[in-house]
Amino acid sequence: MLNFILKRLGLAVLVAFTVSFISFSLLFMAGDPAVALAGETASGEDIEALRKLYGFDRPMLVQYGEWLWSALRGDFGESYYFRLPVASLIAERLSVTMTLGLCGITFALVTAVPLGVAAAIRPNSIIDRVALFLSVAGQAMPSFWFGLILIVLFAIKLGWLPPSGASTPAHFIMPTIVLGYYAMPAIMRLTRAGMLDVLSSDYIRTARAKGAPEMRVLFRHALRNAIIPVVSLAAVQMGFMLGGSIVVESIFALHGAGYLAWESIARNDLPTVQALILVFSMFYIVFTFLADVLNAWLDPRMRSS
Repeated sequence: MLNFILKRLGLAVLVAFTVSFISFSLLFMAGDPAVALAGETASGEDIEALRKLYGFDRPMLVQYGEWLWSALRGDFGESYYFRLPVASLIAERLSVTMTLGLCGITFALVTAVPLGVAAAIRPNSIIDRVALFLSVAGQAMPSFWFGLILIVLFAIKLGWLPPSGASTPAHFIMPTIVLGYYAMPAIMRLTRAGMLDVLSSDYIRTARAKGAPEMRVLFRHALRNAIIPVVSLAAVQMGFMLGGSIVVESIFALHGAGYLAWESIARNDLPTVQALILVFSMFYIVFTFLADVLNAWLDPRMRSS
């Protein structure tokens, strides 16, 4: 197990450095950052002055090395627009996005996994058809439209929930449902397919023939093997929720890291965009690494891969 963890950790570090270099390079490939900062009406002298002021005239590898070394020490520079340290700016906004992402993935797992298991136990039943309907509806329904429907119904019509903000736990209920419902279909289908495959295997029939309790067969033997791909999918979905929650944060006025990313891109705030890309990428890498370790614990056969 230790060798497996060390291999996965080394791969995660390699991917992290690769992603950091690619994300840093793409921002410069999009155009001259000095021109973007100066504006279309700026003179050549102004652009050149900005280029020297922020060090854009140096080789890109030199700039990347300095930026990466500073980033490893928690220093992402100063925001061009907010005039604040980027690290403190992200730390202030990240708590909202983290809370929303954790609530969203929890809602998705708590809802989708039991439905997927129930649908696999009773295929072609009413439960299976309800699960299929929820899966199709979740894929077809745009998240911004679903969010607006919830606001109109529960905030405006019924007055049960606040429509926007992040000051109380009640403010996160509707955003959690919208964000989690987007991840439910894939988790539900994968759980159902995995359970159907496992329940038809020989060792499940053997366990039942030996008289093992049905609940033990379902949850100790079947679900433990069927849940392995779901763990990997949940890690990817969690990374998406943290990095791709811009729409949900905009609808419900949750000024988290996702909304900060949109603001920074719109205002050509290069240091903040670079830092957010790196932070969101690290979340994907960390969650994928943890999912691999958990899957290796659930299935010892994966440790030899």
